[in-house]
Amino acid sequence: MLRRFAWATLVLNVMVILLGANVRATGSGAGCGASWPTCEGRLVPSDASVATWTEFTHRAASGVALLAVIVLAAWVFRSFDKGSLIRSAAAWSIGAILSEAAIGAAIVLFEWVADDSSAARLLAVPLHLVNTFVLLAALSVTAQWVDHPPTARPTIPRPLWWAGVGLLLVAATGSVTALADTLFPATSFSDGLAQDFSSAGTFLTQVRVLHPVVATLVGAYVAFLGLTRARPGHQQTVGLVIAAIVGTQVFAGIANVVLLTPLWLQIFHLALADTLWIMFVLFVVDVSPDRESLQV
Repeated sequence: MLRRFAWATLVLNVMVILLGANVRATGSGAGCGASWPTCEGRLVPSDASVATWTEFTHRAASGVALLAVIVLAAWVFRSFDKGSLIRSAAAWSIGAILSEAAIGAAIVLFEWVADDSSAARLLAVPLHLVNTFVLLAALSVTAQWVDHPPTARPTIPRPLWWAGVGLLLVAATGSVTALADTLFPATSFSDGLAQDFSSAGTFLTQVRVLHPVVATLVGAYVAFLGLTRARPGHQQTVGLVIAAIVGTQVFAGIANVVLLTPLWLQIFHLALADTLWIMFVLFVVDVSPDRESLQV
């Protein structure tokens, strides 16, 4: 039962992330006004616009996700002895989702939403997504360890550490690119290229080109590790899935540029990124030996 709840909590948080992307892409971040956690000063808005309901839906789902993570952590602490590593993973999930709520509240209260292109928003948006990835990692590890808690802390090889850092960098640059696409949408493929390489363009559009470069390099490295670090069997299957997701992401990224970032493709692209990150985290945990085995 705990295992099912842990995986369900992870899926719920991925859904919240996608709802958040919908809020940003539709420009609905100011839908509830500069009030938090209430929406326009009310617990439930009445006679609200589409933007308000879009933002309210995301907030409501975030609240449910917060409660689910708290329940999961409490369940884990009750089910496992003091000192168990799964307790640490659950504690990390609590810290990450509280940080998530704090960053989200700051974005709303300081009105870093809608058409705002301030430096503060430029910093808050990637920080928000990186923190989200930390949350997903903690939840993934918690769910993975419910049935098979480790007896010693895993020793993660350095290449896998660097790949993880690289994926966080991809997430950060991707969030900035998505923000640029929302605030300064291109009217055509050629117009988008002109924005990216124009000396008269905004900082957001000029740094937008970093994401595909970083994503391609890191993605190739992650796919390589997935194919070469896995042992035959389950690990090899996960490695192949990781490589397949990387390849799909490349095509989705190209399609985003060519089709001028339609909403459905933005959501799909982010869903793939979340899935890749989760699969990579589970892969790292699975292939990394624990310290006790190294001493044998």
